[in-house]
Amino acid sequence: MDKRLPLALLLSIVVLVGWNYLFGPKPSDRPQQPPSTTSSFDPSSATPSPTKQGPETASPAPVGETLQASAERTVELRIGTPGTRGSYFARFTNVGARLLDLRLGDSFDQPMLDAAAKADIAHWTHLLDSVGQNGWVSGSLGLRASGSATAFERGALDRALWTMEVLGTEQEPTGVEFAIQPGSGVLFKKRVSFIKDSYELKVELSITNQAAATSGAATFLFTPAEVVPSESGDSMYVEPQAVAAGRATGQAEAREKPELRSQPRDASGSTPGEAFALPLGPMSFGGVHNKYFAVLARADGPSIPTLRGATWRAIRDEAFAAAHPEEARDAWRFIATDILLQLEVPELGATKSWSYTVYAGPKDPVALAAAHPDYATLLEHDLGFFTSIAHFLLVVLNFFHGIFGNWGVAIILLTVSVRLVLLPLNRRSQTAMARYQTKMKRIQPQIEALKKRHEKDPAKLRQEQALIMQKEGAFPPLGGCLPMFLQIPVFFGLFSALRASYDLRQAPFAGWILDLAKPDQLVQIDFNTHLPFIGTIQYFNLLPILMVVLWVLQQRLMPKPTDEQALKMHRMMTIMPVFMGFFLYSYAAGLSLYMMTQSALGIIEQLLTKKFWPLDATELPKKTGGFFAKIAKLQEEQAKKLSQPSSTKKKRK
Repeated sequence: MDKRLPLALLLSIVVLVGWNYLFGPKPSDRPQQPPSTTSSFDPSSATPSPTKQGPETASPAPVGETLQASAERTVELRIGTPGTRGSYFARFTNVGARLLDLRLGDSFDQPMLDAAAKADIAHWTHLLDSVGQNGWVSGSLGLRASGSATAFERGALDRALWTMEVLGTEQEPTGVEFAIQPGSGVLFKKRVSFIKDSYELKVELSITNQAAATSGAATFLFTPAEVVPSESGDSMYVEPQAVAAGRATGQAEAREKPELRSQPRDASGSTPGEAFALPLGPMSFGGVHNKYFAVLARADGPSIPTLRGATWRAIRDEAFAAAHPEEARDAWRFIATDILLQLEVPELGATKSWSYTVYAGPKDPVALAAAHPDYATLLEHDLGFFTSIAHFLLVVLNFFHGIFGNWGVAIILLTVSVRLVLLPLNRRSQTAMARYQTKMKRIQPQIEALKKRHEKDPAKLRQEQALIMQKEGAFPPLGGCLPMFLQIPVFFGLFSALRASYDLRQAPFAGWILDLAKPDQLVQIDFNTHLPFIGTIQYFNLLPILMVVLWVLQQRLMPKPTDEQALKMHRMMTIMPVFMGFFLYSYAAGLSLYMMTQSALGIIEQLLTKKFWPLDATELPKKTGGFFAKIAKLQEEQAKKLSQPSSTKKKRK
């Protein structure tokens, strides 16, 4: 069984890579046009569309008072105590009342930093960023009108100059408040405040009708996150991804899981404006996430019905395209989610307000559950098809980590536990296989004699060989591969858990292995060649090499089979470890550690079995009943029937 495990794991990797290739984001030949600098929003599309302006189209006269800033302005805020939950660095602009930069103060870009480095904002995890697009700088938390609501803008709200006031004190700021009266008779306000000791921001919107002649429902687009940087560069996890979740009608209870739709960014530049296929009914949340962090917006209480859907759009990084002209098609590096808000312009003299909460933090199960129960669907989405197995493995890993305080040790103990659980079944299958091989050695001379006798008649050879196999009951044991198949789901589950578990981010093991969620990166090398499946090699990773060595050693300890077909398989298996090392060279060190432990335990088991607990390879007598005996009897009867017509013909002649 063990000698087929590397093949099974290789096939598992091929399935994963193939699935990612077939069902992952595909290159597109769609035109790659960045958003224009002056725009309004077409409700049938999520892309800003040009507004026709010129000398012949005079702007209508302002209605009521106007209130706008006279110049562009940015403010930088440090929120909370660095190193604790709720600490951020934020940079706001009054252009569009948006957030240009957001960094998390209790999470860092590198492991094992000292206190001075942790105090440096440059090392804080980048949650939100901004990029240039044809002379325009992107930003998050933007609000713009759609459809008939554009009459209340008099120019796009996400590009106008709002007034901006810092909330709190100079020493302890808590947020900002924006306001604008574009001359349409209404006053727009947006207040962004950070909730203390949490990963959440409160976004409060209000509309005051000061002089507008019309009122009623108005559609707006709210963008919680426009540029979420990639966190890991993992080729097996496309990031960032736009996401939206909602419930079908009748699933209003909080305990019901919402349906989630996710759209990975497409580096080739997908056409913006495609809507998420959300079910009818209330929307739960929407935003953008990468491998370990998420920015998600939801409505509070009475504002929940205002969430009416979501669309996504690609964001092009013009600076990247200019710096890498040969990779210009890869400049569509980001994706944004636009949430459709159904607000209401109140009657003359009245004000309407709405409240939304934006989660901006790690995809940590505890933190997400504390923020909102529905966020658990995002974690389940990351774990994929093997969610239940991955959840169970994470529970076991957390148990061992709670005892030993080291995730690498937890992975090793998990592997040992799986091996021990499967030991009785493994031993039984190995014994059955050994007895089968003993029987094959005994009948091998008969098979060789048949090959010489029917050398020129392959059909007769196969028939006679099948009769011998049936007569001797020389059939491979049905349960021989069962332990291997039981380990494959464990492999897939651990693959999913290591791919997306925030607990393993920057989790050290020993020596140079400082992050089990990334390759071990023993030595940095200057080899910037892009290879298929591996990507660009910048580090020498030792663990995949050791993993291949252990596989080869385990393979050599296996006895060579006598059956010709099995011998061909054995020879093919000698090159499989090399392919496995190639596929897994740039994957998480934790997965390499798991498979190294698996191979090491297999080697130890073989050595101890030979010395202290040898397999009973004694050939058992042929079973008189059973499935294969019935098949043999049926084949014998069929052979007799086929021979009867020929004998009858001879008598007639």
